[in-house]
Amino acid sequence: MSSSGGFLPGRLGLSGSRIPHADRHGLLWLSRGRLSVEDGTLRFVCSDSEDLAAGDYAIPYQGLSMILLGPGCSITHDVLRVLARHGTLLAAVGGGGTKFYTAPPMGQGRSATARRHATLWANETGRLDMARRLYAFRFRRVLPHRDIAVLRGIEGGRVKEMYRIEAERFGIPWKGRRYDRSNPMAADVPNQAINHAATFVESAADIAIAATGALPPLGFIHEDSSNAFTLDIADLYRAELTVPLAFQAARKVLDNPTLNLERVVRREAASEFRKRQLVPKMIDRIKELFHADDDGGDP
Repeated sequence: MSSSGGFLPGRLGLSGSRIPHADRHGLLWLSRGRLSVEDGTLRFVCSDSEDLAAGDYAIPYQGLSMILLGPGCSITHDVLRVLARHGTLLAAVGGGGTKFYTAPPMGQGRSATARRHATLWANETGRLDMARRLYAFRFRRVLPHRDIAVLRGIEGGRVKEMYRIEAERFGIPWKGRRYDRSNPMAADVPNQAINHAATFVESAADIAIAATGALPPLGFIHEDSSNAFTLDIADLYRAELTVPLAFQAARKVLDNPTLNLERVVRREAASEFRKRQLVPKMIDRIKELFHADDDGGDP
């Protein structure tokens, strides 16, 4: 990649190639600029942001798995054509990955993870074993129980205690988790903050799932949802990120009621996602779950 004054002319010698995803560099975050095609490669002209310094950049897109366009970006039609030809994904996202708006499906030859996912989900034993692995990540130990209802009950009790501890830590009155889906704004400040934080972490999980080619509807713990697996992945970070983030933001708004709660949670979430490299960590965890070799093709 080249900054201002060093825009690379020509096609970088890669215009006809299709680099295996195992040899690519993963994710590129862009914001506050214009993405176009010039001389066969991508050109990104941008102002200063948390993702990238101001400059005029040439992007060797053949070496990337996914480009993430954040706030303030515009894009030309030709960019979509070029990226589709080379199997590079493009997604529109919120700052830090707090929103996931759209992305194309995985390119040709990227079905290995999806097939592994579907195979495990379709087998009752495999589905339960995967659910136990997900709970093991949360509890940091393998539970002996093989009844999913028992595991969910244990997790429910753990989460209730987590809410109590975080509320006490931030000095917030806590009356329990209450959420009316038909009227979410009726909840108190800490409950609304939890809703916002959970939504943003789920958006990060959506990005990671799109990047790996896993199947959002096929959850191992969650069921009956079009993004059940997204919820499975997002919940892995509930204790370390989602709940503390929510109560921290709630404290700020309770101290200053003029603040917009959703905006405060989103800003804090974007900062934490960048600092923790949340999306790359989620990608690595999904690969680990499915033993994905990331070779970019089917065996």
